Amino acid sequence: MFREKNPKVINIKTNLLGADLFTCLSKCQSSPVTPWPKLRCLRQPSRVSVTTQSRQRPLSFWKPSQKDSPNTLQGNREKACQKTLRNPFLHPAALSRSILHRLQTPGAPTQKTPRQLHSRAFRHARAVKASLLFHSVRQPQTGSALEAGNLSGKRRGAIQKEPSASAQTRKGPKAKKPGSKKKKITKAERLKLLQEEEERRQKEEGTKYTVILFSHIEEARVKYEKEEMERLEMERIEKEKWQQLEAKDLERRNEELEELYYLEGCFPEAEKLKQENRLLSQWKHYIQCDGSPDPSVAQEINTFISLWKEETNETFEEVIAKSKLVLYLIEKLKLILLETPPYDLQDKNITQYQGSILELQELLHLKFNIATEILLRQASTLADLDSGNMEKVIQDENVTLYVWANLKKNPRYRSVRFSETQTRFELPRILATSDIALRLLHTHYDHVTPPFPVRALSQERTSTEAHFVEGEVNVVETEIPEDFEEEHKQRENESISVHEEEIKIEEQVDTEVQRSSVQEESKATKYELEMKLLSETVTAAQLLLIENTSEKPYFFEDDEVDTCQFTMLGGVYHLDILELPPQCKPVKGWMIMEILKEGLQKYIYPPGTTEDFETENAFPPVEVILEVHENVIFFENPMVARWDAEGKHWKTDGISNVSYKSRERLITFNLETFGPVTLIQDTHINMPYQSWELRPLDVNKVLLTVITVFTEIQIQIKEDLCMLASIKLDDKKHPSVLEGKWMNPISFIIALKEAGLNIFPTGHSHFYVVINHKVPLVEMKACRQMALLSSAFAFGWSRWNAHCDSKKVVLKVMEHLAKEEPIQNPDWTLLMFSGDRAQRLKIDEYSETFSEALKEETEFHSTLYHMVKDFASKEAMEKIRSSNCQFINSVCHMLLSIRLFSYS
Repeated sequence: MFREKNPKVINIKTNLLGADLFTCLSKCQSSPVTPWPKLRCLRQPSRVSVTTQSRQRPLSFWKPSQKDSPNTLQGNREKACQKTLRNPFLHPAALSRSILHRLQTPGAPTQKTPRQLHSRAFRHARAVKASLLFHSVRQPQTGSALEAGNLSGKRRGAIQKEPSASAQTRKGPKAKKPGSKKKKITKAERLKLLQEEEERRQKEEGTKYTVILFSHIEEARVKYEKEEMERLEMERIEKEKWQQLEAKDLERRNEELEELYYLEGCFPEAEKLKQENRLLSQWKHYIQCDGSPDPSVAQEINTFISLWKEETNETFEEVIAKSKLVLYLIEKLKLILLETPPYDLQDKNITQYQGSILELQELLHLKFNIATEILLRQASTLADLDSGNMEKVIQDENVTLYVWANLKKNPRYRSVRFSETQTRFELPRILATSDIALRLLHTHYDHVTPPFPVRALSQERTSTEAHFVEGEVNVVETEIPEDFEEEHKQRENESISVHEEEIKIEEQVDTEVQRSSVQEESKATKYELEMKLLSETVTAAQLLLIENTSEKPYFFEDDEVDTCQFTMLGGVYHLDILELPPQCKPVKGWMIMEILKEGLQKYIYPPGTTEDFETENAFPPVEVILEVHENVIFFENPMVARWDAEGKHWKTDGISNVSYKSRERLITFNLETFGPVTLIQDTHINMPYQSWELRPLDVNKVLLTVITVFTEIQIQIKEDLCMLASIKLDDKKHPSVLEGKWMNPISFIIALKEAGLNIFPTGHSHFYVVINHKVPLVEMKACRQMALLSSAFAFGWSRWNAHCDSKKVVLKVMEHLAKEEPIQNPDWTLLMFSGDRAQRLKIDEYSETFSEALKEETEFHSTLYHMVKDFASKEAMEKIRSSNCQFINSVCHMLLSIRLFSYS
């Protein structure tokens, strides 16, 4: 209720407040400001309480005075309007739910409950709405305000008649009609109405959101159908292209396989050359007559062993000189077992060669023991003047001997250090006072570890194939002459010529020509069959190199060294405590020497029974400091193992306090019991490889680089020889005695393993290394064809090789014709090969994901050779055709031995 100070009073009824309060506020803010009437708020009695908010400040309106200027009035009105809008009673969160419902719903009933009518918030909202409505009536009807502010004449009349009606209400209470009193709404009913209204609103909103959702779903469905149709169309086009490429590949498949078979004939040719070289070497050894036996001949090697056993009283120097020949014979027998193809080795030959190796090793060690005994008998004559004890060091390229004899038994001399070396022993007191001798025999080879059994092919298959070939050849030789004789008889019976003698002569000439041609054809057929058989056996032998065994050969106990997992490096250190033999005595110009029948005896330390000794620590371990062989590379601290003579295996128990100094190459440890000791390293420490590269240097010459976690190894291959080009450790070149030495592939692999550079997996390596397993047949075909192309093309490791399945390999390839120059700005091409299909990939080495998609405007072939041939130059193909068969075979053997695709 508002009243002016003028006599004319305008009373605005509450039923005109049906319009939305927020609509009025928005219209008021959008309309220009006009002078407001001078209003004052008529408040209800203070005893009426507010139902929705109990703590609300009293409402007050700004009352303009008559003396204010128009500008002042306008500014004060704006402040009052802003203050009113900031009033918490106007915010929806400050109003009660029932008042908001009735103010915002156009069709809500206008009658209010007495409690709502006396609510201060409701009265304030109603008064503000009325004032805004009155203000909109007096605004000029321009623009967007015409529709909101232009009221009809009837509405204006109703507004002007309002003061009289309100005046009448102030004169006295209006008489109530009988039965007009409405029932009061309870709180439960009001809550129920509010709940129903809320459910209706949520339902309307849900319907609206459902319609929007269905429209979005429909759009997504149409878009998906369109994309699916495009995808199916693309797949159809790709399928048609793929079918065309397959049909084209099928047409030329036989031709490509025949050409590849012809090119791979170099492998049996190389094997045949090897056989001829072995026979030639035997013949050269026979005509040389140097007195050395042929180890492959049982009679000669047995004679050599028997004669050497009969020789006695050999000094250590003489034994060392003879040991060079023995070691040569042992290495030659090992090479025969490794180089000879399995189909050429019989079981009896394998047994004979392995038996000869063991006999030579045992005899050599026996000779060293006898020479040591002879040396210790003369210990008193070789005693040192300062200490009074004997010390002797004998060094050779294969053997180093350290001998110390305790002649004085002085407990103060407990530290034994050999002159000009770092080798040292720290003896306990009980040994320092005993009549003993220490011997350290360092053999740079390992004759202690038992060799692995030689893997051989099935003899049945070889014998059946040989029998099949012989049968075919015999059939060709026998059937053709019989046919010829039948024809000859028919001709003789049918000949009725007068000149019978001339006809017979002519027939004899023709017979001789035909027989010679038949013999030539039979020889050619026999050669072809022989080469076919040799090709199959060579393929089987190559496949045997990369096959994995299904299970481990042995079960290893605790503290037992797994010889499949660890490699013995640096030779064997034979540490022995020996009983000092009786010394020779000079008598009247003669040397009297007592020779024991038992020979050289070992001193048992610690003894088997310790009852006679008081303390338990009477036999402490012996501290040993050894020099590591200079030709061996340890990438980690080596482990120390001792030989168990009873179990015939290496063990790590009884050894403690191991420390290694890499710069000084010294290893220190405490040893409880004496015997053969060796240093071991993980066999697969350089596996898997990080990357590899095969680069041509010239015709019949390539460089193979293998990069591991610790080192980078470069290997040169030339014809049928291999050489270590360089070794890098921590990006620095490391010298090695193997650099510059050309060897055949088998000897080269053995030398690298003994030097600690083992990059040659065995059939058991997959149990100890996480590998990228590839099917052996696919890997073998890829290596063979890489060897064919190695004279003109470079190959490299690809990271996508690990992402394809086991039946496929991925590699990088590029043409490289520069001699002795590294690859500058390489432009690699990615190829995928599955054994019977090769293709260029659309992706490159730096793509985000792997895809087998075919590169545009390219085809696939049945062989890797013909795939590379598509983008090869004429010069490159000429180099490939001029490659030597032995060179190709050596490259293939090295690739198969390293197994680049499975272990990188």
